[in-house]
Amino acid sequence: MHLEIVTPEASLVKGEVTSVTVPGVNGEFQMLNNHAAVVSLLAEGKVKFAGSPEIAEGFEDKFVKESDGRWSLAITSGTIEMNNNKVIVLAD
Repeated sequence: MHLEIVTPEASLVKGEVTSVTVPGVNGEFQMLNNHAAVVSLLAEGKVKFAGSPEIAEGFEDKFVKESDGRWSLAITSGTIEMNNNKVIVLAD
């Protein structure tokens, strides 16, 4: 599936991933390929993803490679939309 993470500063990530885990306002949840359509508000926490999408130049220091091999990005809030194997995270 395709992932895009966008902040007010820039588009941070674009590319193919195998999973995305987000901190929803009602708890953390994960999306895999062919997940049902979802629109949700995000709470403070970490957006985690597995795969090797392109991280925008100059923003690599915002991401941490976790011990399980997934990447994570700390956010304070945001929204997410998953539709037709495309995940868009609008994060603060």
